Amino acid sequence: MRLLPWVLRRLSPLRRLFPLDQRLAAGRLLVAVSAVPLAVILLVGWAGGALALDTRTGVGLQDRALFQDSVDYTLTNQSNKDFHGQNLANASFAGAVGRGADFSGANLHGAILTQGAFAEADFSGADLSDALLDRVDMSGTDLSNAVLVGVIATGSSFYGAKVVNADFSDALIDRADLRQLCQTASGTNPSTGVSTRASLGC
Repeated sequence: MRLLPWVLRRLSPLRRLFPLDQRLAAGRLLVAVSAVPLAVILLVGWAGGALALDTRTGVGLQDRALFQDSVDYTLTNQSNKDFHGQNLANASFAGAVGRGADFSGANLHGAILTQGAFAEADFSGADLSDALLDRVDMSGTDLSNAVLVGVIATGSSFYGAKVVNADFSDALIDRADLRQLCQTASGTNPSTGVSTRASLGC
């Protein structure tokens, strides 16, 4: 089952707080309730991280600080901004607008881009592994040489995206988007050595 490895990766920030047997038990519990809507699973898996997105009250900001040291660009306009090569691991761009922004070579591991708009942005060579890309506008983006292992990109648009040498292994992407990406997919990711077409299941 593909859900269990993803859940265990999401529980990795808790490794310092809870022993392995408790983390595994929590992962199995989440898999057992996989019929619950994805949003509920993500809420539990992030152990309160979603509360940090409430910019009106600030509830949960201290809780999130226990699990990650990140920056928060939630609901901001970052169009045409330069994030080239920056460490943005676990950062939140939820609901943000980043049209034409430069994320080339950036570390976006575990970042939250949910419901963001990043049309024509440059993600070439970026690490987007385990990122949340659900309901995101990625049309016309440059994903060349990017690592998107384990991303959740359901409900997102990749129309016109460049995916040469990108690695989508274990990614959750809508079938329609997969068919579209397979039309132009080619090459092998230089970091992981994985074929783009194989990672997409083309």
